[in-house]
Amino acid sequence: MKKDIYVVGAVLVKNGKILCAQRGPEKSLPLKWEFPGGKIEEGETTQEALKREIQEEMRCEIEIGEQIDQTVYEYDFGIVHLTTFYCKLLDKEPTLTEHKEIKWLIPEKLPELDWAPADIPAIEKLSNKTPLR
Repeated sequence: MKKDIYVVGAVLVKNGKILCAQRGPEKSLPLKWEFPGGKIEEGETTQEALKREIQEEMRCEIEIGEQIDQTVYEYDFGIVHLTTFYCKLLDKEPTLTEHKEIKWLIPEKLPELDWAPADIPAIEKLSNKTPLR
């Protein structure tokens, strides 16, 4: 039986663009694009986990807004339960610590990247929405 892995992702919005992060070549799903975030640790809420993960991965503080999507995707390594939230930066620009690259894209351009499968339902919702502020 595969392991259930609960994760959160931040859809960081700035000036109508969304932050996209490319996974490193040594990670699972190498070089796939994703929303930054990570695993929810025992005892954490989704929001607590997301704030902690963004602080660890991007070295910045965020404000968490409404939930965008909740996706379940079965990979060979486990079943990922991904919850994504709209977020905004509260302080400095994100710093690369774990990702190979980051890009800010308008929602319509999101489908052009090679996304991790669990992120695709959120990408579809975001790229078909009205423009972000």
